[in-house]
Amino acid sequence: MSNTTMLDVAKYAGVSVATVSRVLNGSDLVSEATRQKVLKVCEELEYTLNPIAQSLRLGRTNSVAAILPFLTLPSIVERLRGVMASLSENSFELVPFTLGTPNDRDSKITELSHRSKTDGILIISMPVSDTQVDLLIRNKMPTVLIDSQHPKLDRINVDDRCGGKMVTDYLIGLGHRKIGFISSYLENPLQFSSTIYRFEGYRDALKEAGLPFNPNYQKEGEHGRDQAKQMALEMLSHEDPPTAIFTSSDTKAIGVLDAARELNLNVPGDLSVVGYDDIRDAEYMNLTTVRQPLFKAGRIGGRKLISLIEKPDTSPEEILLPLELIIRGTTAPPPNN
Repeated sequence: MSNTTMLDVAKYAGVSVATVSRVLNGSDLVSEATRQKVLKVCEELEYTLNPIAQSLRLGRTNSVAAILPFLTLPSIVERLRGVMASLSENSFELVPFTLGTPNDRDSKITELSHRSKTDGILIISMPVSDTQVDLLIRNKMPTVLIDSQHPKLDRINVDDRCGGKMVTDYLIGLGHRKIGFISSYLENPLQFSSTIYRFEGYRDALKEAGLPFNPNYQKEGEHGRDQAKQMALEMLSHEDPPTAIFTSSDTKAIGVLDAARELNLNVPGDLSVVGYDDIRDAEYMNLTTVRQPLFKAGRIGGRKLISLIEKPDTSPEEILLPLELIIRGTTAPPPNN
C-alpha cells in the first residue's frame, strides 16, 4: 500500500497515531507487545517512515559538516574519502568547509555550533581552542577531531612524534649521520601540530643517537612539490650536504626527488629520501615512507560522529591508529659507508 499513512497504521494496530510515532522513532515509552504489534502492521501495510519527515521529527538535518584547512592536500582528501564512506552507509550527507585563516575557522565553528545547521561536526587537521570546545559542548553539538587534539572531544589520531623518530632511527641505522628535514612552516596561523610532532621525533632520534642538530639541514616553507624542490636544492647545495632527507609529506619528498634529478644525484646511491603518509603516488614513485591509515581514520571518525549523534552522552576518547614504515627504493646506506 504505497499511499499508506501513519493514521492507517494506527487504525489497523488499534493504537493512537502518537503511539505509532513513538514506535517508529525508537521511544522507550511503549511496551514491547505494542511495539511488535505496530511493527507487524507496518510490515503488512508496507509502510515506512519518510526519511525527510523522520529527520524533521527528530530535529535533524541528516548532514555533517567537515571543517578543514586545504581540500587539495592528498592526505586530507584520503581522510575525507573515509568519512564519506561511513556517512553514506548511514544516509548522512557531508558538507565540507575549507578555511584558510583562524578567523574563518572561529566564525565557522561558532556558526555551526547550533544544531539547526548540522547534526555534527568533523574537524580535520585543524586545532580548536578551549573557548570553541566549551561552546560546542554547551550547545551539545556532537564533534569529532581527526588529526587534531583536545581532551574534551573524541579524536582519531596517530603518534606523529613516534613516526618522526621511526624514520630518523631507520636512517641512522642505515649509517646516515647527516640527515635533513624538510617541512611546511612549523609555526603557522592554523598551527598544524602533526608537522611539529614529526620534527620533534626527528630531533629526539638525533639526540638519542648523540648526533647534533644542524640548522643547515632543516628547511621549512609553503606546502607543495615545487616549494620542497627549491628547499632541497638550497640544502643540497651546501658545502657539506646531507646524505638523507626526511620530509613531512610524500608530496614534499617527490619535490626532493625532483631536486636530486636536477643536480644529477643518484637516489638512493647519493641521497636517501623518505616521505610521510603513503599517498597513492608514493608507491608509483617507489618512495620509502611512513604509512598512516588515512582512509581508515576518516572512516572511523565518521562512524564515531554518527555514534555520538545517536548516543551523545558518552565520555570522550582518543583512538590512536598505528603507523608503519614502508621501505621501498629511495633509501640505502650513505655513499662510502
